[in-house]
Amino acid sequence: MTSYLARRERESHAIPFAERIFRLPFWLLFAILLAIVFLWIVANDGDYRIVFAATVRGMTTTVYVSVIAYTLASLLGLLMGLLRISRNRLVREGATFYIEIVRGIPMLVVLYYIAFVGAPAAVAGLNWLGRPLIAAGVIEELSVRQLNFTVRAILALTIGYSAFIAEIFRAGIESIDRGQMEAALALGMSHRQGMRRIVLPQAIRNVLPPLGNEFVAMLKDSALVSVLGVQDITQLGKVYSASTFKFFETYNVVAFLYLVMTVGLSLMVGVLERRLSQHKR
Repeated sequence: MTSYLARRERESHAIPFAERIFRLPFWLLFAILLAIVFLWIVANDGDYRIVFAATVRGMTTTVYVSVIAYTLASLLGLLMGLLRISRNRLVREGATFYIEIVRGIPMLVVLYYIAFVGAPAAVAGLNWLGRPLIAAGVIEELSVRQLNFTVRAILALTIGYSAFIAEIFRAGIESIDRGQMEAALALGMSHRQGMRRIVLPQAIRNVLPPLGNEFVAMLKDSALVSVLGVQDITQLGKVYSASTFKFFETYNVVAFLYLVMTVGLSLMVGVLERRLSQHKR
């Protein structure tokens, strides 16, 4: 099997570039053509160049917020997924409660709730716990203004997506045959060791494609952070269009920037899925 895959890899490298292009799906070829035409318009139209320069700076914030929030959501989701299948009923029911409640609330509402209710409550709670130290002058009292809206947006996306990612991990773990854990226990491993060394590595490999799709979804939903004034692509586009009334040009550029990122990530997820399916064979 290894020699077959290696031969296929050598054959794919031997294919001429032009033939590789024509082997691409028609929708992708059409999308690439549209992207080239749009970039040509941007390069030759003064209004589009100004809009592009004004909004492209927001890509850094969009990617930063998405990557940090997704990393934290994956860690929290993995924890919740493990608690969801715990043998302790109280722990299992608690994790299920968290997942079902969070999944039932729209992401925009989660964003508002964390930003304007959760963050002030958390700061007030920390100040209450540190009241003796504050009274003694050891530390200063925290202000909710110290927790900027970018941090609040990251926390909201983390909580919102952790519930969905938890279900992905749960499904991945339960897709592994129970005989794997039984074999680990028979070899003298504890349940925790069997989960960490045997079950989780296989489960994570199975759930990589859906996890990639969740990252694409989070990248799109990161546009919601603009309602908090976070300077991402959408917010910069909103500010520019409101001051110049060039809504058509502005939102064409905003849509183009999001499409470049999401389509690129979707293609990477597709490549990952194909490679994983080849390894399974």
